[in-house]
Amino acid sequence: MQKFNILVGQSGGPTAVINCSLYGVIKEALESEQIDKVYGMKNGIEGFLRGEIMDLGEAFSDPDRLELLKQTPAAYLGSCRYKLPPIDETEIYEEMFDKFRQYGIGAFLYIGGNDSMDTAGKLSAYARRHGSDICFLGVPKTIDNDLVGTDHTPGYGSAAKYIASTVRDISIDAGVYDLKSVTIVEIMGRHAGWLCAASALARNEHVHNPMLIYLPESPFHMDRFVENVREALEKESNVVVCVSEGIRDEDHNLICEYKGKADVDGFGHKKLTGAAKLLEAAVMANIPGVKCRSIELSLLQRSSSVLASGRDREEAEQVGRFAVKSAVNGESHQMVCMERAEGESYRIDYVLKEVADIGNKEKMIPSWWITKEGTDVTEEFLDYVRPLIEGECEMRFRDGMPEYVYRD
Repeated sequence: MQKFNILVGQSGGPTAVINCSLYGVIKEALESEQIDKVYGMKNGIEGFLRGEIMDLGEAFSDPDRLELLKQTPAAYLGSCRYKLPPIDETEIYEEMFDKFRQYGIGAFLYIGGNDSMDTAGKLSAYARRHGSDICFLGVPKTIDNDLVGTDHTPGYGSAAKYIASTVRDISIDAGVYDLKSVTIVEIMGRHAGWLCAASALARNEHVHNPMLIYLPESPFHMDRFVENVREALEKESNVVVCVSEGIRDEDHNLICEYKGKADVDGFGHKKLTGAAKLLEAAVMANIPGVKCRSIELSLLQRSSSVLASGRDREEAEQVGRFAVKSAVNGESHQMVCMERAEGESYRIDYVLKEVADIGNKEKMIPSWWITKEGTDVTEEFLDYVRPLIEGECEMRFRDGMPEYVYRD
């Protein structure tokens, strides 16, 4: 079999373990006898169109540097939110496929979420239409955990662990003063509430917060919210409330847009923020004598590698490795998916599913994993998420700070 080169890119919002998938791609490619070079796109498709490509074999010729990649947060190659046009608009595709031929690319791997799978799907469809033998494969990642076809996504377990740990810390801190208080924590989640739901893991025999959890999957009622908080304050002096940024009322109006419309990104997604601040004002106006504050976890929930899940890091590496193995076997037009085996013990099988069936779709939390009041999650959800946060990662430090690799 003739050797070929691999081209890999990262796209969309980073995660704490997205570079573990890149590590898996690089490591497996360098170990394969069928692969000559592994190239990286700087800033995804957008950078590739500008000719910004690097030789990852040269960049990571030092094995120690490659190992550090696994604990480095954000996206080492850089990212983008670039939407490809329909494949009938052939000019941009002809340009890309000319570049593929120029670099001897036999396989294109794109690490990302929904929008990235849209990109992989369009390139795959164009390749099918024009008889290209290049393999196109999607490598999943997203803290949102909303990709269909896979049990969960690399990045979610680490974000869930960070959120639960942070909410527990906030809950303990909120109880140091002898006064009634409400703390509202805003967590990422535009349409799906997987991240906010993970805040329930903060509870133990000593910590009862968060006492209220609101997800986009359930309609939000402002009057009912205020009453829920009043009732919670009768049980606990210090109440923590966790809300998804995308909570919306029964008419599908975003709560964060009650004071103005949100901007949108290149894919038309609204840039949501401000729901917690609005709810803070509602509590202050309707429940006198209570101290209230709001907190947005914002980028912190996707960028903390120090608190990454050991299992998440390992699975992220494995999806990268599996993608390379699949390319060597001639597989194309697919995304790597994880299937959870049945039984009491946790085990994941790696499989391939048609990427065209995954992009531009969203996986919501099943209704039976949300309580009928819409203010909490069930034990079944906790059973689902607990294995994903297991395991601690060894971290290398230098001068008291975590040590990372940086792109020149």
